[in-house]
Amino acid sequence: MAFIIDDILLFPLKIPIWVGKKLREMAYEEITDESKVHEELLHLQMRYEMGEISEEIYEKEEAGLMERLEAIRKMKEEV
Repeated sequence: MAFIIDDILLFPLKIPIWVGKKLREMAYEEITDESKVHEELLHLQMRYEMGEISEEIYEKEEAGLMERLEAIRKMKEEV
């Protein structure tokens, strides 16, 4: 019976903790989503091939995206 009373009294604290854990999990999944970076690389390549951006801009943005991709992979290895 004491467990039921504890559960009832601690219920208001358990919900924010559960929500916080879910938010953290969702944020981690979004941060470590390689597919978004791959999409951005593809879009960048298309813009370059269509002549919308110069080679200099392409290389600069590509380097930034590749750094993000490497950071994501390192983050996944650490976990």
